[in-house]
Amino acid sequence: MTALINREQLRTEIEAGVVTVIDALGGEYYAKQHLPGAIPLVENEVTEQAAALLPSKTSLIVTYCSNPACPNSQRVADKLTALGYANVRKYREGIEDWTNAGLPTESGPFVS
Repeated sequence: MTALINREQLRTEIEAGVVTVIDALGGEYYAKQHLPGAIPLVENEVTEQAAALLPSKTSLIVTYCSNPACPNSQRVADKLTALGYANVRKYREGIEDWTNAGLPTESGPFVS
């Protein structure tokens, strides 16, 4: 099972610029609202896009989706781990927890 990270830990990592945040919802959900600096990456795109989006296999990566009931973040985390990414964590509570805490989000399409 992927190690977990809580909201305050993730917020600290984002503010320090030391984490790559992966939005496992993607598509219109990502465009509507995502965590600051998040990259959209859904399960069926991990194998083909991970190397281009995540060149370092040792950097901190955090996956998230909507809430604890959403399986997407765990599935993306599992695939990344299987590809050799060594520092993957999951923000289990997801964007619902983030927004309920009044923390900032971004919107719009992904621009690489």
